[in-house]
Amino acid sequence: MGPEKLLTPPRALVFDWDNTLIDTWSLIHQALEDTFRHYDLPVWTPEETRQRVRQSARETFPLLFGERAEEAIGHYSDRYRHWSSRELTPLDGAESLLALWAGRGRGPLSVVSNKQGPILREEASRLGWDGYFHRLIGANDAKADKPDIAPVLLALEGSGLAPGPDVWFVGDTDIDMICANNAGCTPVFLGSEAEAAELEMDVSLRLRALADLGTVLDAHGFLNH
Repeated sequence: MGPEKLLTPPRALVFDWDNTLIDTWSLIHQALEDTFRHYDLPVWTPEETRQRVRQSARETFPLLFGERAEEAIGHYSDRYRHWSSRELTPLDGAESLLALWAGRGRGPLSVVSNKQGPILREEASRLGWDGYFHRLIGANDAKADKPDIAPVLLALEGSGLAPGPDVWFVGDTDIDMICANNAGCTPVFLGSEAEAAELEMDVSLRLRALADLGTVLDAHGFLNH
């Protein structure tokens, strides 16, 4: 657990999805590998996938596939669904944290992901988690995707809250932290000290695992009624 700055009590939590709440790196890599092979493009290594997958497909696929970007997005989505239908693994502590926060009635939970919105909501439903969330916002749901603030605004719509320090944005990549800072939310980074150092930006809180977030919330009395 990293050093903490003065923390504003959260009235809402916004989570990234992939590799923040569920473990999907292998699924994303396999779907990308299938897609690259289909279009006769060089295949990324798993490490390259981890380093390069940040923005949404509508931002990155035109750069990779040119005029065939929309077709490639469809192919990737089909292959991702194929692999995720076989395996969808929550990260340790994810469901217990969601249940704890929701059970205490502390405020809305939302997701802002660069995964396509329909796939995001399909996965939440398959896990039985959709009841936890005020909004599940994915790529193409808002006028722009992360790191733009548009999906954060959409995630909070109807909650009575606006983006600010009392909205904690939890994620595992630089795009998440940039989005949090752009929106004026409290950025909470999940990852190692080395990964946090590579961000080249300040985060309010660095945690190694989701379970640590529950510990911080409880230790500061943020889960009390």
